[in-house]
Amino acid sequence: MGFVLPLPEILPPIYIGVRMTCERNRRWGYIMDLSNKVAIVTGSARGIGRAIALKLAEVGADIVVNDIPSAAEALENTAGEIRALKRKALAVTADVSSAPDVARLIDTAAKEMGRIDILVNNAGVTRDQLLMRMTDEEWDTVLNIDLKSAFLCTRAVLRHMMKQRWGRIVSIASVVGIMGNAGQANYAAAKAGIIGLTKSIAKEVGSRGITANAIAPGFIETKMTEQLDEKQRQALTQRIPLGSIGTPGDVAEAVAFLVSEEARYITGQVLGVDGGMGLG
Repeated sequence: MGFVLPLPEILPPIYIGVRMTCERNRRWGYIMDLSNKVAIVTGSARGIGRAIALKLAEVGADIVVNDIPSAAEALENTAGEIRALKRKALAVTADVSSAPDVARLIDTAAKEMGRIDILVNNAGVTRDQLLMRMTDEEWDTVLNIDLKSAFLCTRAVLRHMMKQRWGRIVSIASVVGIMGNAGQANYAAAKAGIIGLTKSIAKEVGSRGITANAIAPGFIETKMTEQLDEKQRQALTQRIPLGSIGTPGDVAEAVAFLVSEEARYITGQVLGVDGGMGLG
């Protein structure tokens, strides 16, 4: 049998440095710092958007929360939770599939908060139907809210980010945009579009210090999954290698990393937060 040197004798500087860093992290904790950053999170009255807004506030960002007018009360509740974390919060109702509404949202955010550093394109809806039965309205509604909104919001914030030569854009796609799904042709097309849009943005503005990435969640605990019976949940989890449904917090943690300085060299990527479901 050959002789193998112990790891510390092979690479002592690297090993010791890693060990000391890990020890410091265990002793003091490690928290991403978004102090002095302002983030806009669309569709943040509840669910995944709310979780993202609260997580970004938790790590130091001031937040502009946004949703449609009918969700104004829930949106203000999210803003209140952010203020309870000692961060600034601004609630702006706007239909982000409408160019005039988006212009108002971004102008208000810039005026009231002083800057825009982070955009999270989270707004989205579903109108599930088999393609042969799908109406034009069902197709247009999903494409407008899930895809066009990301285009409009990104276009509107870029001039602010380019002036600063720093920006982070994260758009919420879906595992369905990668794998497809029967009865969700409109949703799959919109989320696949988010991926293509993200990669194009990354190539266009990378030289200005702006990154663009997408997150592709799998099945996440929402009002929809709460309505599943035990048999349906078991069938669902059998498709997931990790054997459980994800939480909005799982997505929020991924967003927080991608908008941080620690992710400065990551752009044009699609991060699956799906428990391995996207493996096929």
